[in-house]
Amino acid sequence: MGKINSKRKGKRGELEFSNLSKEHGFNTRRSQQYSGINGDADVVGLEGIHIEVKRVERLNIEQALQQAERDKKEGEIPIVAHRRNRETWKVTMRAEDFFKLYKAWRSEK
Repeated sequence: MGKINSKRKGKRGELEFSNLSKEHGFNTRRSQQYSGINGDADVVGLEGIHIEVKRVERLNIEQALQQAERDKKEGEIPIVAHRRNRETWKVTMRAEDFFKLYKAWRSEK
């Protein structure tokens, strides 16, 4: 029963993060996920970003970031979108990717 609840919570988290992205003007959706097939981002629609979603109370952030890194496509920036119950969404990424995004943002201003 724990595995089913975990999958259900994961699906709910993916929908929540996709909806949050939509609230910010981005056309995202849960990716098609089939049993036994790994490597797809949990949420798709942010070009150049590989999104791994974790909706758990205890998160091994290093392990989650390694999963995003392992599953990303060439040229994508891996991120982990995560939250606990009654907390806001957070995004974790490697510092080098943060600075890459920040420089791109600054150059647009």
